[in-house]
Amino acid sequence: MVIHTMTRGALCAVGASLMMALMSTAIRIASGELPNEMVVFLRNGFGLVALLPWIRAYGGVSSLATAQFPQHLLRSLAGLAAMYCFFYALAHLNLGEAVLLNFSAPLYIAPIAMLWLGETLSWRVGWAAVVGFLGVALILNPGHGLFTPAAMIGALSGLLAAVAMVSVRGMSATEPTVRTVFYFSAISTVVSAVPLLWAWRTPTVPALALMALAGFFATQGQLLLTRGYALAPAARVGPYTYTTVIFASAIGWILWSEVPDALTIAGAVLIGVSGVLAMARSETAVSGTEEMAAGVVGASEHERPI
Repeated sequence: MVIHTMTRGALCAVGASLMMALMSTAIRIASGELPNEMVVFLRNGFGLVALLPWIRAYGGVSSLATAQFPQHLLRSLAGLAAMYCFFYALAHLNLGEAVLLNFSAPLYIAPIAMLWLGETLSWRVGWAAVVGFLGVALILNPGHGLFTPAAMIGALSGLLAAVAMVSVRGMSATEPTVRTVFYFSAISTVVSAVPLLWAWRTPTVPALALMALAGFFATQGQLLLTRGYALAPAARVGPYTYTTVIFASAIGWILWSEVPDALTIAGAVLIGVSGVLAMARSETAVSGTEEMAAGVVGASEHERPI
């Protein structure tokens, strides 16, 4: 039986979402033994090793030459900061809530791109952002621990991830995917090694195995998502990436008996709706900001800093 291209693209996106949920699970378990500084460094180190075959396939070391190093540095530092925040949230929040707050990144992309790149903000993207921000507010649980450190750091991971995505957009005309991912991985590995001077803790074999799995799952997720966007339009595939939250919530329920409350469920629905609204294309051409607001266009999504 021949599977329709759109269906294959959607299946790739769902598979990528499962990989990202499994990555988050491995990191959360490892965080019970290792400090955040160690987890971030190991995630970057294993990710860099996993990238080496890609570099060889796309032209070797010579393909890494760039005239955009300052932009790569900015993108990498923003993505690394997002990673620190996200992994902290994974260790201190319910798995589904931490993943969902990180997935709020598309809500910030449109206003950041408007201020940074001078792109226009359509009414559709504006309303999508409003709906999404309401969803984030519900997850922060007004009246029951609003602005707790873990929740705010989780939300900050989404904002910093959006900065990284917009910086990728600014380089997309000259920088291919492998080069951008390489500089992010290399810079993040070097910078995240500095805190080990005071935060080093020799990992056990199980902890190393978990972090190696996290790197494997992340790489497979990127490959699947890249394939999904090659098979079908981003606006059609993008909404399926929100199944990451469903997978993470299910894993959190199975492993830790984490049951989301009504406000979290309502917030998840609103963020999901906002993502679909932002990705919806009219019959006319859409602006670059609308595409980026979906958080899943071209390089921007499969080069997520996490």
